[in-house]
Amino acid sequence: MQSLWQTFSHGKQTYTEIGRRLGRSRWWVQKQMDKAKIQPRLLEAGAVVVVMDTTYFGKVFGVMVWRCPHRHKNLLWKFLPCETIAAYVAGVEELKRRGWNILGVVCDARRGLVHAFPGVPVQMCQFHQVQIVFRYITRKPKLEAGKELRELVLELTKTDEASFRHWLSLWHRRWKEFLREKTTDPMTGRWHFTHKRLRSAYRSLETNFPWLFTFEHHPHLCIPNTTNSLEGSFTHIKKKIHVHTGLRIDRKQKLIQELLRGK
Repeated sequence: MQSLWQTFSHGKQTYTEIGRRLGRSRWWVQKQMDKAKIQPRLLEAGAVVVVMDTTYFGKVFGVMVWRCPHRHKNLLWKFLPCETIAAYVAGVEELKRRGWNILGVVCDARRGLVHAFPGVPVQMCQFHQVQIVFRYITRKPKLEAGKELRELVLELTKTDEASFRHWLSLWHRRWKEFLREKTTDPMTGRWHFTHKRLRSAYRSLETNFPWLFTFEHHPHLCIPNTTNSLEGSFTHIKKKIHVHTGLRIDRKQKLIQELLRGK
């Protein structure tokens, strides 16, 4: 039964295809899969830099994962309806209870998350920061200032802190007055900044800057500058799930757990 489960979960065959190969019905295969147990995997606890993020499977549920990028192993995961700071903190605390010594954390740009781990170096995922800027100015900005900021932020994951700070300061000096432009509503007399989305993009970089280059300040910890280690794992899992379209939620979660356990 377990070997059949491994074939199903880590291969690309559906219930029907496995049943056809064994001369059984898809319903028989499904029952065998329901009986299969996910084997526990024990990792020896030690010092670890934790990369954490959440991915969603439709609008029904998400899975929050805490991963060691250096061991290439997922340490902990939880199925949740939504992503919260409290859940991330609870996961890190659970890892500590299991004996893990948390040396650093790599997380996304969720507001307040970088402040949730006092005493621990926190690296904000640079890729997530790039996505924040793109949400404000789009991938194809029309304004010249937006085009320049886009080119600048695309270098974020490839450059160092001093260089990025220098070029960001030059950009702001060049467009400072442009960013201050205001538009007045002729009906109400109220004003607003004309280029508020561009201002928000720049402000996000300034606000998050203290956590964008944490990895540079702790080179001995080998902290990743992105959550890409998890993104690759999420992509792998979603491809496997896509092969088995139509799975009931409990069966889908069982398959996800098996794939997380094996990575």
